Parts: sequence; C-alpha cells; structure tokens
Amino acid sequence: MKWLTEFTKGFIKENPIFVFLLGLCPTLAVTTSLMNGLGMGIAVTFVLMCSNIIISSLKDLIPNKVRIPCFIVVIAAFTTVIELLIEAYVPVLYNSLGIFIPLIAVNCLIFARAESFASRNNVFLSILDGLGMGLGFTGALVLVGGIREILGTGRLFEFGEYPGVAIFNEAYQQDPMLIFILAPGAFITLGVLMAMINVLKMKRR
Repeated sequence: MKWLTEFTKGFIKENPIFVFLLGLCPTLAVTTSLMNGLGMGIAVTFVLMCSNIIISSLKDLIPNKVRIPCFIVVIAAFTTVIELLIEAYVPVLYNSLGIFIPLIAVNCLIFARAESFASRNNVFLSILDGLGMGLGFTGALVLVGGIREILGTGRLFEFGEYPGVAIFNEAYQQDPMLIFILAPGAFITLGVLMAMINVLKMKRR
C-alpha cells in the first residue's frame, strides 16, 4: 500500500538523519538530553507537516520560477508559530533550544520534502510523508539525546528543575563521561549509531 510506504519510509529506510544526513546541525547541537531532542523533533514535525499541507494544496497555483521563495515563506511562517508557542507554554524548552528553534526555518529536511515530495503529490500523501519523516527525525534525536544524556550524566529525562531518573549509581554520576554531553560526544554517538545501522543493513542483504 502506497500510503503505508510513504508513512513508514522515514523511520529506517529513508531516515533523515541516519540515511540522508539531513538536519545534522540541530542533531549535533541540541541532543545533550533526551527531552531536548524530543522537543526539537516535535517542533520540526509540526513545521514539516504544516508546510507540506500548504505547499501541496497550492502547488498548482505557485509559479515554478518563484517556488523556492514561496516554500521559504511558508516554512518560516510555521516556524514562527511553533517558536511563539514554545516560548509561551514551554519556556524551559525555549531557553534550552535557543537559536535552534528559529533555525528550523532553514532546516534542509523540511525544504527537501517540500521540493521533492509535497510540491508533486496530493495533500493526503504529503501529510503522511511529513508525519513519517518527522517521526523518524524525532526518533533519531531522542535516541542520540538519550544515549548522550545517560553516558554524560548518568541520568535520564532531566528537564528544567526535574533532576531526571538515575540510571547509574552516585559514583558514576559524580564522575561521568562528560565528553558525551560536549560537542565531540555528539559526533561519536551519531557515528557509532550510523555504523550499527549500516552493519544491520548489510546483514539483511
């Protein structure tokens, strides 16, 4: 079934991060914790789905010569909406993600789906594509953020004043592998996960 394929392809087969290497800037920057990754993933999914809907609905009305500026305006509009919503209702997440929330407007994943899919397919399939790709992106951020948080702090689900859940004992929490919540830890974690996924793909062939 085509609709099911469009929905699930972003999970593993065409995962935006692990396969296409799209949106690596927020992936490496905000995944110091699982909750940061989840928040960013939800925000990107919202913008991706909404922009896909509008672009797919208006694809026959947008002149080909100005399609790229039109896509940017649509994406930037929904980015502003989600930024204001996060600032108003989840200020802790807003302060944590910082500049990377408005930078959703230039996320190459969202623009790529607008150009390669939403502008060429109907609204229903574009919704499924946006949701599937968004969930795949969110899952990757949560996985990277969770691993980095556990190894870098010994805890999980830390958010604002909530200290999170202890995964390792106090001895580890006092002397964790801090490299994993620093920039090099993001590259190490992402590289190892990509290698593991590639190995699994080779074994299935």
